[in-house]
Amino acid sequence: MQSSPDQTMSPFSVRKRSFQIFDEASSEQVGGLRRWLMRGQNFIVEWLEADADGETTSVQSIHETLVLMPEAGGTIHQEQKPAVTAAAGSICIVPAGPYSITLQRGGRYCVIASSRDDIDLKKMLNAAAYLDPDPRVNPVGKPYRRLTRLDAVQVLQLNDIAAPADNPRLKMFQTETLSINWVDYDGPRSRTQLSPHSHANHEQGSLAIKGHYKHHLRVKWGKDANLWQDDEHCDASSPSLLVIPVYLIHTSEGVGQDQHVLVDIFSPPRGDFIAKGWVYNAGDYTAEA
Repeated sequence: MQSSPDQTMSPFSVRKRSFQIFDEASSEQVGGLRRWLMRGQNFIVEWLEADADGETTSVQSIHETLVLMPEAGGTIHQEQKPAVTAAAGSICIVPAGPYSITLQRGGRYCVIASSRDDIDLKKMLNAAAYLDPDPRVNPVGKPYRRLTRLDAVQVLQLNDIAAPADNPRLKMFQTETLSINWVDYDGPRSRTQLSPHSHANHEQGSLAIKGHYKHHLRVKWGKDANLWQDDEHCDASSPSLLVIPVYLIHTSEGVGQDQHVLVDIFSPPRGDFIAKGWVYNAGDYTAEA
């Protein structure tokens, strides 16, 4: 039975989440690299694992991109510019345009973008989820304008950056069209301190880089029982990606004694977090009317 427009826009009408443990899905072999591709409505996630030293991957985007180097360093090459080398534990903000990354053997990397000119969206592991876009998701809109050098790769070393004093669990960063929360802790998350919530107008990607998680998911019940869904408790090892749709109540619980690293992905950038002063590099940008 086809949903009515009122049902489609209802906070009780929740689309199916996308979830994938990368090691349980087929990867694409690109030279000595393995890669997995997933997306949200406004963002693309490319997970890369290098089987040999010196492997190179190319990226093309009309907007800035994020390159995460959690465990191994790499070198970013732009045309007619000096190469930029980043150490393990870095986040790199790369200007719009073509570039390549030289990777280290055994390294795991992630490229996050709001647009990719060089990738066929049909190759996404969850491509079918976006054949019909959700009208409730805000578009990327006009990108933020960078106030600092437009042509320079920025390398942010995570260990050198403190979390906000009033939100010590999270380190937050932005680009023109994206923002991320970097959540890093050892051991299990306290089951008395979980934070179930939902979003009315944007998706969230939750990229598990290290550790094991339970993603607890719930759809709020309304009067129409045809819209009800069972609770889910996704068992998520790393690396994996959960894409959380509008109005899906969610919270992520790190389980086990290992280190946990989870990256939350948003596009457009979270203006509410920027307004609270939580985004580390927000001073490098201004919102365009």
